[in-house]
Amino acid sequence: MSAQYTIDPFIVQEVPGLKLGILRYNRVTLSTTPKMLQGRINLLMESIRLDYEGKTAADVPGVKEFRTVLKTLGIDPSRYRPSNEALIRRVLQNKPFSWVNSGVDVNNFLSIQFGLPAGLYNMDKIKGDIILRMGEADESYPALNGREISCEGKFFLADEAGPFGSPLVDSVRTSVDDTATNLLHVFFIPPGYDKYTPDQILQSAAEMFTQVNGGTYHIDGYCG
Repeated sequence: MSAQYTIDPFIVQEVPGLKLGILRYNRVTLSTTPKMLQGRINLLMESIRLDYEGKTAADVPGVKEFRTVLKTLGIDPSRYRPSNEALIRRVLQNKPFSWVNSGVDVNNFLSIQFGLPAGLYNMDKIKGDIILRMGEADESYPALNGREISCEGKFFLADEAGPFGSPLVDSVRTSVDDTATNLLHVFFIPPGYDKYTPDQILQSAAEMFTQVNGGTYHIDGYCG
């Protein structure tokens, strides 16, 4: 039985139209990213550099829309940069792709392709139902960037154990290493985004992820 997913009423009120696109994968096998996929990722990055030459990350569909979401919730996107913008800025600055494993690298590829924040989580480390909510004053977590992240004033995916994921930076607790086999994949889709429909995003992501990593997928759909 899968978890229940909700968005806190405060966020729904402040940012109507914000959606979470949700996928689950089971029995995947993660490894070093295959050379063929590395080539595809490098080709995508080169295409984006050519398409947006002389422009900024904010010109890429998805980036400006998500910056607006953060501003609406009182979060400074220049201080707390969303993960999709951070990835795309690296592409436009011609910085190398940071290879991790075949799961994380597909997630980052899809985040760049769609222009959206996307999080990949070890489902076996998640406890109970999941809600997108604002962080509280006493909440923090060790993040993948090596820092302790204060949750106060920002918004997060949280389970019964507290916040674990964010469109900014995810936690170590639910991180995905080569031993993870059951995964949760979440796309943060801002209002006004129309490059792809939610259905197109989830179907394309599910097919690509399992083509590379095996296993099965289930499209839980989207909430919001």
